[in-house]
Amino acid sequence: MNHDSYPDSYIKAILDEVKTVAMVGASGNTVRPSYFVLKYMLSKGYEVWPINPGHAGKEILGQQTYASLNDLPQPPDMVDIFRNSDAAAKIVDDILASSRLPKVIWMQLTVRNEAAAQRAEDAGIKVVMDRCPKIEYGRLSGEIGWVGVNSRTLSSKRPALKSGYQHRGLKSGH
Repeated sequence: MNHDSYPDSYIKAILDEVKTVAMVGASGNTVRPSYFVLKYMLSKGYEVWPINPGHAGKEILGQQTYASLNDLPQPPDMVDIFRNSDAAAKIVDDILASSRLPKVIWMQLTVRNEAAAQRAEDAGIKVVMDRCPKIEYGRLSGEIGWVGVNSRTLSSKRPALKSGYQHRGLKSGH
């Protein structure tokens, strides 16, 4: 996979397929990017499990926080990594050493580790690096265009009102 440029179809297929997300590096601090992404992904219907050893046993946005991926009730469909590139390599290695493989490993903006990505892909796991699922979801659904950002996508799909806000998911289930 060329991790410098992803086809929209690759990203959309991942966001359509994924139902459960483990967010490594989730924060309860309301000004942290991981908090915003967690809140957004929950609003789109994903089940998100925060991973943060310092908050284990507590809740972030009503979601129980776990100390590690091994503490989750089941393997997640996707692991979203909110840690630096060096830490991402260890997280990928820990995932690969377990018997609980996700379908996708997603590394957040500025997080890239080519060697770790290759190891994950060799194990049959899809990888996305240096991207944010919140931004990609908003771009591909057209929602990001509502604030004047060019999403590079056109749609005649009408947004629906959901919880008092316009909502245009990637498919009817989100």
